Amino acid sequence: MEKLSVNGLNIAYEDRGEGEVIVLLHGFCGSAGYWDALVPELSKQYRCLVPDLRGHGSSDAPLGSYTIEQMAEDVKGLLEKLEISSCTMLGHSMGGYVTLAFAQHYPAYLKGFGLIHSTAYADSEEAKEKRLKAAAAVQSGITGFIDGLVPGLFAPDHVDTMADAVNAVREIGYRTPPQGAAGAALAMRERVDRRDVLSSTMLPVLLVAGEKDQVVPIERTFTADGANITKSVLKGAGHMSMYETPEQLLAVISDFARSIYETDKAGL
Repeated sequence: MEKLSVNGLNIAYEDRGEGEVIVLLHGFCGSAGYWDALVPELSKQYRCLVPDLRGHGSSDAPLGSYTIEQMAEDVKGLLEKLEISSCTMLGHSMGGYVTLAFAQHYPAYLKGFGLIHSTAYADSEEAKEKRLKAAAAVQSGITGFIDGLVPGLFAPDHVDTMADAVNAVREIGYRTPPQGAAGAALAMRERVDRRDVLSSTMLPVLLVAGEKDQVVPIERTFTADGANITKSVLKGAGHMSMYETPEQLLAVISDFARSIYETDKAGL
């Protein structure tokens, strides 16, 4: 991976392929590695920019709470440094929250955007309490926290049948700096409701839900309708379709990107 200084932080990223740009943003306690099954194929047709968000992977993890807006600003800064003026942005889970903030504040950069196992809702009061507990728990040790978190990200029947994938996600989680996980948990706790971003945008939007997602139910992903909104339910997938059903997810993303860029070429 490469690194660039953005907003006073070293942000790590993978930059692979040529052509129109697709930005892929990972979820909480993840990294760019979440997308390893998709990038080799996607990068045959597109330039894939896949960063480690602040506090995660090989990017810097400053102390203190973060905001989703800061993360979106980091992505904008990375695009500026790489002289990328337009892209399609897709965010998984927490990465979807960052994508929505980016779409609200910097829509001129986007050809389209999407949420993958994510939601435009803010946290409920119950969820906010869980974020506080998570921020405290990771300070006592990331390993135990990740061991408790990861199995619930998969569809129940995949926890045993996809043990290698579950372990791969655990390993990525173990490498998350505790202060980064804590800062990100607090960022998610304080994020605002952005359903209006989905309902008001004229940009193409992709909403992807897992049939067996125990973290973000389908109805919390599909919060908007319109001719510009594409909805897809991935059969058998939990919250981690990039591991559980990568072929399905790749097909959905490829179709969405093709619809954007073929329309663009046609001047429509």
